[in-house]
Amino acid sequence: MVKVEIMKVKIGPYNNQLNTYAIANCFRFIGLSQAACDQIGEWLEFTFVNSWCNWIEQRRTRKIHIQIDPWDTWNMDHTLSLIILPMLQQLRETKHGAPNVEDPDVPDHLKSTAAPPKKNEWDTDANHFLRWDWVLDEMIWTFEQNVSESKWQEQFHKGSPTLSRVIDPDTDTFRWVRGEGQFDKTGYEQHFARMQNGMRLFAKYFYNLWD
Repeated sequence: MVKVEIMKVKIGPYNNQLNTYAIANCFRFIGLSQAACDQIGEWLEFTFVNSWCNWIEQRRTRKIHIQIDPWDTWNMDHTLSLIILPMLQQLRETKHGAPNVEDPDVPDHLKSTAAPPKKNEWDTDANHFLRWDWVLDEMIWTFEQNVSESKWQEQFHKGSPTLSRVIDPDTDTFRWVRGEGQFDKTGYEQHFARMQNGMRLFAKYFYNLWD
């Protein structure tokens, strides 16, 4: 039996931060109020406990193990899409907020100028979260196309390749000419332009991909 190694990505959860307030909150289990625990945590900051917490934090690391095999970079765009797509889908379902999405990046009906007037200047407009949903959907759609590799292109090819015999009237000989069927160039270019825009949005809002 041939043993085949595969790419492995194992990333553990973030470590809970250890500080004086976290230690003080343990007193909640014996009935102390949150205010009392906060006071204890503030007091502990000026003791050796704070230094001990900092010493521990500097030595704690998140568990990360990533194994990359040579073939994982043969078609790296596809390999990365296989990982990015389910992460985007999960973020779409579990997100708890939305960053500021600029009006030029969304359709007219989602722009801030299309939303009802805000009650206060500092409020978010009614389309604020809808804009982020739209951007995430465009990213997800784009990576769905990438996961399918070149299969998305098939919809723009109509008919099967053909062979036609063309006769040369001067020499009375013939040659075979291969026909590729019909190709919807306009549809292809529009589809690919949307994919490029999805990648542009992914790059632009990369640092906003958090939950």
